[in-house]
Amino acid sequence: MATTQKRDYYEVLGVSREVSPDDLKKAYRKLAVKYHPDKNQGDKGAEEKFKELGEAYEVLNDPEKRAAYDRYGHAAFSGGGGFPGGRGTHVDPMDIFREVFGGGFGGDGGGIFEQFFGGGARTDREGRQRGSDLRYDLQITLEEASTGVEKEIEITKLDVCDTCTGTGAESGSKAVSCPTCKGRGQVISSRGFFQVSQTCPRCRGTGSIIEKPCKKCGGEGRHEKTSRIKLKIPAGIEDGARLRSSRNGEAGIRGGPAGDLYVVIHLAEHRIFQREGEDLHCEVPIAFSMAALGGETKVPTLDGPAALRIPSGTQSGTTFRLRGRGMPVLNARERGDLMVRVVVEVPTKLNGDQRAKLEAFAASCGEENSPHQRSFWDKAKELFS
Repeated sequence: MATTQKRDYYEVLGVSREVSPDDLKKAYRKLAVKYHPDKNQGDKGAEEKFKELGEAYEVLNDPEKRAAYDRYGHAAFSGGGGFPGGRGTHVDPMDIFREVFGGGFGGDGGGIFEQFFGGGARTDREGRQRGSDLRYDLQITLEEASTGVEKEIEITKLDVCDTCTGTGAESGSKAVSCPTCKGRGQVISSRGFFQVSQTCPRCRGTGSIIEKPCKKCGGEGRHEKTSRIKLKIPAGIEDGARLRSSRNGEAGIRGGPAGDLYVVIHLAEHRIFQREGEDLHCEVPIAFSMAALGGETKVPTLDGPAALRIPSGTQSGTTFRLRGRGMPVLNARERGDLMVRVVVEVPTKLNGDQRAKLEAFAASCGEENSPHQRSFWDKAKELFS
């Protein structure tokens, strides 16, 4: 039967065979954080890499095992799972992770989970665990983004149990030592010649359980509720911006701190304006006669109509800039500009008198009245020469 060839331990950790113990630990720390199961939930590939990292580090960090591995390779640990004078490589990768990072759950180094994964995976000795962060997608109008607005959102989430006030225990109940692990938080099972230490499945590594769990929340200290949360949206906010509402995520387990709520802003499509950074763009139709003769027209802005002077001879597609009539700059007093692109509207219906006058006008116009048309055909002649 075919077997999977193990990768070289030095290759797994991305280090040379002369790597020092300190550099070995640095390499492990970097990769272990990248592939940790709490950061890659549901990713079986990352989970296998995390296990592989733990196995490689456990061997190379032990001088005796490393010497045996350098001499015999993986064969040093085959044939029974061990070698003279040392343990085998069947270890819990989470134990290696906790050892390297200084304690993990409830220990002095437990903050590693808060540092890299937002704190959602840390449980202290009393069973308290930080609540999960939540995301809420909120759509606002361009006008609201321009002026800033206060919004109230409604969200259903796990919130503090109002019966046990988050403790997870019935009134008068208390936490007692876990009978499964005898308060150690770990259970030890034998696998052939080896003993493997694993997190206690009953107390989840805390070493204690609640004597009488709250009937309403089942001992978690939280249950589902609908909450209303007020948010201040600053003027100038852009599409896709993310606002953090501290401690408005899910409540923590057994009185643990709440997670955060992240609100992602989406700007609704506007009927007139398109936004590019702090600038706004729009198209405004003008009459053929105004383009030819010049004049003044009104253009829309987010603050109301504004006057725009059209010079005589304006061509369709000409863009005018109205300074300071765009979007406000976030957390600043400046504003962007409004870019107005005029589109010359050609009459679609002419009566007899209008047609006669327009034909007379066309007959009276020479080439000097159509410089762009003359320039175009001068260039086009090259195609037919």
